[in-house]
Amino acid sequence: MKKLVVIAFLFWLLAACGVSVWAADAKSAPPPPALKVGDTAPDFKLQYFDGNDLKDVSLSQYRGTKNVVLAFYIFAFTGG
Repeated sequence: MKKLVVIAFLFWLLAACGVSVWAADAKSAPPPPALKVGDTAPDFKLQYFDGNDLKDVSLSQYRGTKNVVLAFYIFAFTGG
């Protein structure tokens, strides 16, 4: 349960900072979900690099089986 709270908090933090992870054009993007502490994190899908290739991963693959921690580095690799 703690892992989902952490994920929900990170999504809330992104929304509070005005960061949109759903679309490049924030004007046409849907509003970020309004999450509260204790809410279940919404499912999402992203890609990661395993050293050789890009692979798809989603939160639902790990729900109930492993702990998940998301870390967002807003200025990583941006030169800012």
